[in-house]
Amino acid sequence: MEHKINFEYTARYHTLGEISEKTKQLWFVCHGHGQLAKYFIRKFEVLNDGETLIVAPEGLSRYYLEGFTGRVGATWMTKEDRQADIDNYLTYLTSVFNSVKAQLNSKVKINLLGFSQGAATISRLATQTDVEFDKLLLWAGIFPPDLPPLESVERLSNKKLYWVYGTEDPYLSTGVMEEQEALANRLKIKPTVKTFVGGHELSDTVLLEIAKEP
Repeated sequence: MEHKINFEYTARYHTLGEISEKTKQLWFVCHGHGQLAKYFIRKFEVLNDGETLIVAPEGLSRYYLEGFTGRVGATWMTKEDRQADIDNYLTYLTSVFNSVKAQLNSKVKINLLGFSQGAATISRLATQTDVEFDKLLLWAGIFPPDLPPLESVERLSNKKLYWVYGTEDPYLSTGVMEEQEALANRLKIKPTVKTFVGGHELSDTVLLEIAKEP
C-alpha cells in the first residue's frame, strides 16, 4: 500500500545580477530536461545590464546523465507519481518567486521563461498559481495539454505571450507545431511567434529583442 508524507525540503536556485533601485526587469527562467540552473543561467548573461535580475530555479530531481558517475542534470518531473512532482515544484517555484519578488519594487516588469521541458513547468506556474507576471515565454517547448482551460484563459488573457524556437530545432516536428497551435486555440490565445536560425538553444538576439519590448 502506498503512503505519502509531507516534510521540509531544501532546494537551491541561482541568480544573475543584483537587486537595487535600478532594477527594472525580473527574468524568472526554468531550464530544460537534463540541465542544471548554474549553467543554464549563464545563457542569460546578455541581459545582465545592471537593471535586470535573472533567477533560475532548478528541477528538484537530479541524476547522472550517463551511467553512475560524471555529469549531472536535473528534471522537473517524470511520468512516475507525476502529479506529486508537479505539486512539489509549483510549491517550490512559488516560494522562490515570492521571496525574490518581495525584494523588488512594484514597478519591476516580470518575465517568465521556460526552455524545452521548462516550458511546461513555467506554463503551470503562470496558470495554476497566483504569481504576478507581464510576459510569458515558451522557448523550444509548448503548453502542456492538461492545463485547466478556464483558469488558464483567465490568467493569460491580458498577458504578453511568446513562442520562440530555432528553425532547425530537431525536437519541434510538424506534429509538435500543430499541437501547440491547437493548445493555443483551446486557451483562446495567440502568442507572438519569434524564430531564429539555430537549433535547440537560446538566442541572444531574440532575448534582447523581447527584453526591450514594452
